[in-house]
Formats: sequence, structure tokens, C-alpha cells
Amino acid sequence: MTDVARDRNLEAERAILVGVIRPGDEKLYEPPLAELTRLAETAGAEVVTTTIQKLGAVKSGTFIGRGKAEEVAETCAGLDLDVVIFDHDLSPAQVRKLEKIVKCKVVDRSELILDIFATRAQTRQSRVQVELAQLEYLRPRLKRMWTHLSRHEGGVGKKGPIGLRGPGEKQLEVDRRLMQKRIDALKREIKTIERQHHTRASGRRDYFQVSLVGYTNAGKSTLLSAL
Repeated sequence: MTDVARDRNLEAERAILVGVIRPGDEKLYEPPLAELTRLAETAGAEVVTTTIQKLGAVKSGTFIGRGKAEEVAETCAGLDLDVVIFDHDLSPAQVRKLEKIVKCKVVDRSELILDIFATRAQTRQSRVQVELAQLEYLRPRLKRMWTHLSRHEGGVGKKGPIGLRGPGEKQLEVDRRLMQKRIDALKREIKTIERQHHTRASGRRDYFQVSLVGYTNAGKSTLLSAL
């Protein structure tokens, strides 16, 4: 790897944000994609540009229109972007189809939020819950993960590098079983943690609990310290 390529990998991922405005969405309290911009920046992305399409109904195959998807592909190529972030939840099939068009990684809103949670989880319970949520999100997307592997490592199949040729459905099935075992283990661990919390909480029945909720840098820690 060259020094330039190594430095490029250390940089924030360059992103384009994509949103869809449907009938009734015009009465939003803030500009479209404002919240997604904050989320993307919290996740460490560099928001290079944004685009919005007005649609009466989303497209089953690509969510946005085919023309808009091709426009996003041209933008990704022209601005050397790494990731397309949607302000909506996408199905695994929609993600696969969009990635074929735009030729780079596509992330939906749920995946972005889970990524943020994963970097911020501090307690044992929160880490277990985030890992469980991520695995359940990724389970129907395993085939897409193999696609990324083939793209980054030079391809799977007969012409791929040694060790990565032809994982096929057999390897996918192995991955699914391993993932399911991990999901079952995490669910058991969560139940154990909940029982422990219930035992500890029973000794604090005369107290009440307060939560501070807000975006990153909203002032939660400052307010807590002041209180």
C-alpha cells in the first residue's frame, strides 16, 4: 500500500446524503437532511454533498428513481466519494441494487445509527444490546457483505485470490449458523443482565431515576455536572 493510499484510509469517509420528500413531508420543523448531517458527522463521516428527490411513492427496487440513482453514481465518481447515506431504511435488496448502480457503499439510516451506538456504548448491557441489534440487522444482508469482500479483496469465484475463491452458498450458510448462535448467546446474556439489574433495583425502591437525552455535544454532561 502506498503512503497516499494509507493516508486516504485514515481520513473520514466522504459521503453524499440522500433524502426523499413525500407528500406531507413539506411541514418539517427543520431543513431536510439536517438531522442526518449531524448523525453522519457524529459517525465520523465527511458530508461532501447532499441530494433530495420529491416522490409520490418510493420505488420498490431502488427506493429513489432510477435516474436519481444514476445521478448519485455520477456524483460519487466525480467527487471520489466513499459512501452513500440514505435518510430512510432500505431493504437488503434495495441496498444491493443501489450499490450496483452507484459503485460504492450504501448505508441506510438504521445502519448509521447502530454504528454510532456501537462507538458510544459504555456499559456491558449497552454493548450487548448494540451487538445484538447489529447482528439482527446484518443477518439478511450477509450476501451483500460477501459482495463487499469480493470487491475489496480482488473478487471471489474461480478468478479470485487463493483462499477467497468460491465461498458460495455453503459459506453463507455457515456464516448464518454462526451468527444465529451468537444472537442466541447475546439474548441469554441480556436476560442474565436484566435479572441482575432487577435484583439491584429491588434495593432502590425508595429512589427515582432521571435520564438526560440529547444529541452529541448538546450539553448533557455539562448539565449533569451542574446538577
